[in-house]
Amino acid sequence: MPSLSQSTSAPSGKRTVTDRVVGFVVDEKIFLALLGVAFLAVGFTYQNAAIARWVGFLFASYAAVGNDSIQTIGTFIVSNEKQRWWLLWIYIGGIFVATVAYSWVQFDGDVSYQRLASKGFAQTPTEFSYLQVAAPLFLLVLTRLRMPVSTTFLLLTSFATTAGSVGGVLKKSLLGYAVSFAVAFAVWIAVSKLVERLWRGPAHPGWRVAQWITTGCLWSVWLQQDAANIAVYLPRSMSFAEFFAFAGVVTVGLGLLFYFRGEKVQQVVDEKSGVVDVRAATLIDFIYALILFFFKIQSKIPMSTTWVFIGLLGGREIAMALRAATERSPRQAVLVLVKDVTYVSIGLLVSLVIAAAVNDAFRDAVFGIFGL
Repeated sequence: MPSLSQSTSAPSGKRTVTDRVVGFVVDEKIFLALLGVAFLAVGFTYQNAAIARWVGFLFASYAAVGNDSIQTIGTFIVSNEKQRWWLLWIYIGGIFVATVAYSWVQFDGDVSYQRLASKGFAQTPTEFSYLQVAAPLFLLVLTRLRMPVSTTFLLLTSFATTAGSVGGVLKKSLLGYAVSFAVAFAVWIAVSKLVERLWRGPAHPGWRVAQWITTGCLWSVWLQQDAANIAVYLPRSMSFAEFFAFAGVVTVGLGLLFYFRGEKVQQVVDEKSGVVDVRAATLIDFIYALILFFFKIQSKIPMSTTWVFIGLLGGREIAMALRAATERSPRQAVLVLVKDVTYVSIGLLVSLVIAAAVNDAFRDAVFGIFGL
């Protein structure tokens, strides 16, 4: 019988099943160890607001970008897998800095495009509970489980001062899901067969340019909606030093994300039909950017872009299945849709539980609705 070292040996560039299993176990042990250290760090710091806000932000910056990356740069990562990771990072990181810097200058130190100026979120937190600071760590766990969770609900709701503010976010997010599903369904019902005939063979180089442009626009519009999720821990009006720290931490987190080619939740994009093709990725990003821009100008109330994105992918997948433009049957497409909705619903439930546990005003308002 061969030894373990013999059984796991393989030609250069290839890994055996045993190699992959061992690698997975090691990765998970490292992740759990780091997660344990992070929970301890929260325990030591959450009572000191000056430190806790930056600890919470540090965890939130990577957790939010790692989970929400599927919405904006997920298709970008998949369709540019042969590009150097640092080239993608410089492009996306540069747009991030430019986008939040504009808001910081335009809105007197506010990097959220006034999303945090809306009712229920306008006050800078002056004290923190353990769960508020630890909330991003729960998001990391859900991300590790490949769940596309709404960071808006998971992070923002624990700071909401009224149930009405959360209700406004929920209403806008569900409307976003319905609109994106309907738009995607209509578009792909109309074009699925056409693009199947036209998009054969290698894509013209111009498509690569178009994708980078649409992804850049989408990334900027998305930041105008979701920067609030990680800035919620910080002062509503940042000094230059605070802004520099904010932008620097997120930029480094983006670098790690590109280096590892996306978090585990990237599978939500990878499993969808035809997203590796740069032409399909460009069309998805273009439509998503238009929808987010519409909701951006509609109101300043924060919303879950995750629900919008899941609706977009769901409508597309159902339409392609009905038009026989994918190997999936309509029933299989529905199952994929149900799974994604289930995951984001779990995230919503977890976020509401955390909000009720740490926020007295929110808990009293919710219990008052049910007469408790």
